[in-house]
Amino acid sequence: MPASDSASPGPWPRSSKVIVVMPAYNAATTLEKTVQDIPPGSADEIIVVDDCSKDRTVEVAKKLGLTVIQRESNGGYGANQKTCYREALARGADIVAMIHPDYQYDSRLLPYVVGFLEAGICDVVLGSRIRTRREALECGMPTYKYFANRFMTMVENLVLGQNLSEWHTGYRAYKREVLERLPFERNSDDFVFDSQFLVQCVHFGFRIGDVPVPVRYMPEASSINLRRSTRYGLETMGMVGRFALHRMGLWKSHLLAEQTEEEIRKREAAPAG
Repeated sequence: MPASDSASPGPWPRSSKVIVVMPAYNAATTLEKTVQDIPPGSADEIIVVDDCSKDRTVEVAKKLGLTVIQRESNGGYGANQKTCYREALARGADIVAMIHPDYQYDSRLLPYVVGFLEAGICDVVLGSRIRTRREALECGMPTYKYFANRFMTMVENLVLGQNLSEWHTGYRAYKREVLERLPFERNSDDFVFDSQFLVQCVHFGFRIGDVPVPVRYMPEASSINLRRSTRYGLETMGMVGRFALHRMGLWKSHLLAEQTEEEIRKREAAPAG
């Protein structure tokens, strides 16, 4: 059943409208477990945006009573997120949390993540998979991904002036004003959307924090292969380089420019799928 069906709000009273978005592709075997772990009362609505899954993802989501948006074509991970955020904003969300429906991230932490946003401590909260190297590897994170993650996070912290333990998590929550301010529609439709989004958060002055989140690596959990991981890493470093050049006034990036009024109107009028 939807997480809002119970009156129990979690560890503290909640005053914001919280919408959970789940960018889904072939998540039929893990969706229900992910939803069941979300504490009752910690979200007002759960939206599943299906990217033309070939399994029973849509059927399972509807059976659980979730809001289901079916994209007309498989546009990629970034394109799916754009649909997620447009729909959440249109439905009046004050806080939007993205939780992958593949059961990799521990969704029990949602009330705590939301709490940091409601308390005004952060504008963006990330769920970090990296508490210790041993823990990350014992949870099944591939060794090459762990060390690539550590290297890129070190570079990103240095260049972007942050102190986050991980930049590459798929567990995220944002205040509404973050999604309204950022020109995320310009971002890639592929996996590097996540990195572009966070660089934009830094550029526009939003406060980013992170909390530890247990993860599970298993065959059912989505994960990109070495080739696509390499491409993602190179594109991420490219975005960090754009930020540095933009800040130094040596090269202007359109990804870091304010939205135009026309872009805002288009986003608000865009159909969900």
